[in-house]
Amino acid sequence: MSKEAELLEKIKRLRTIAQIGLVYSTDEYNIERYTELLEISHSLTSVVSDVDLAELSGCFRVESDYVTPKVDIRAVIFNDRDEILLVKERADGKWSLPGGWADVGYSPSEIAVKEVLEETGLKVRPQRLLAVIDQRCHPYPHSLRYVYKLFIRCEILEGELSNGFDILHVGFFKQDELPVLSEERVIKKHIDLMFEYKKNPAKEISFD
Repeated sequence: MSKEAELLEKIKRLRTIAQIGLVYSTDEYNIERYTELLEISHSLTSVVSDVDLAELSGCFRVESDYVTPKVDIRAVIFNDRDEILLVKERADGKWSLPGGWADVGYSPSEIAVKEVLEETGLKVRPQRLLAVIDQRCHPYPHSLRYVYKLFIRCEILEGELSNGFDILHVGFFKQDELPVLSEERVIKKHIDLMFEYKKNPAKEISFD
């Protein structure tokens, strides 16, 4: 891990401590100090990451409950030619597994089904959880959020490929013909891992 990445991780921890302190503190003195600590964490993040301070303040609202990681759900779908389904993200013009942030009121498998339908037009059935990944432990780009990623194997029930409103294109790809990946969402290491599960369905769940 580079010194910059290590520093960002320390700053994220500092911000989390400040947010948790604001949730549980009732003393005015402590509230003032935790608020100052939160503002310092934003300033440090802005310096290290070159992200505008105003933008950072908008990204990180003061939590009203204990601060926990964000959860990113990704659906893993193969066709009968051993090709994996990817979507081209409108946000950056690069490719990822279908999926997105978990929503309150939906189970992980329900999120996978919903995201696939919205992004690709396909109705799918979740089959198995393949991996639970702590993004920090793998070579993803530095993120201002702390993220857990869940990869869920799904099978196609019906439907025709179509683009969702935030998707430019949808397609199946062979392992050795992958397009440019949206690495904030998925990296090649984990696409390759999904192909391992395709080749060996009995492979145990990967975690961390």
